[in-house]
Amino acid sequence: MAVASKSSPPQLIRAKVTSKGQITLPIEVRRRLGVKTGDHVQFLERGREIVLVSEPKENVFEKWRGIGIEGVATGPDGVAAYMREIRGYDEFDDNLA
Repeated sequence: MAVASKSSPPQLIRAKVTSKGQITLPIEVRRRLGVKTGDHVQFLERGREIVLVSEPKENVFEKWRGIGIEGVATGPDGVAAYMREIRGYDEFDDNLA
């Protein structure tokens, strides 16, 4: 039998807006979001609410940049040429162009 956990009510955290429109993120918010000095945050509009979210620290695809097979040109033409090279010509190749 599954037991539903009780969710706690949302916690209200306040911040004061300066004359320049700036706020200081309270420490509780910075800790929850993992925001450090120099990080960026985003404001996401959801209907009548604005939600504060932290930006990803890194591009998840960046680690894959530049990998590939040596000697294979980039782009669709390079891939098509490589496929012809490894499997030989067939009539499907005529439909690629």
